[in-house]
Amino acid sequence: MKNYKVEVLTFFSKMTLDKNHIAKSSQEEVQAKLDEYAQKGYQLVSTNATGYGTAVYIYLYFEKSY
Repeated sequence: MKNYKVEVLTFFSKMTLDKNHIAKSSQEEVQAKLDEYAQKGYQLVSTNATGYGTAVYIYLYFEKSY
C-alpha cells in the first residue's frame, strides 16, 4: 500500500532585471521541503509548475510505501 502527499509552494514575481530570480530565490525553500519529506520516508515521484499572474505555483508529489 502507498501513501501519497502533495505539497504546493507559491512564489511571487518582483520587479527585477534577473529573469531567473524566482528559480534562485525558491531553491532553498524547495530543498527544505524535499529534505523534510525524505526524513519522513517519502520519495519525490513527480513535479509540476504553473504560473498565474505574478505567481508561480510549484507542485511536489511524494509517495511512501508501507
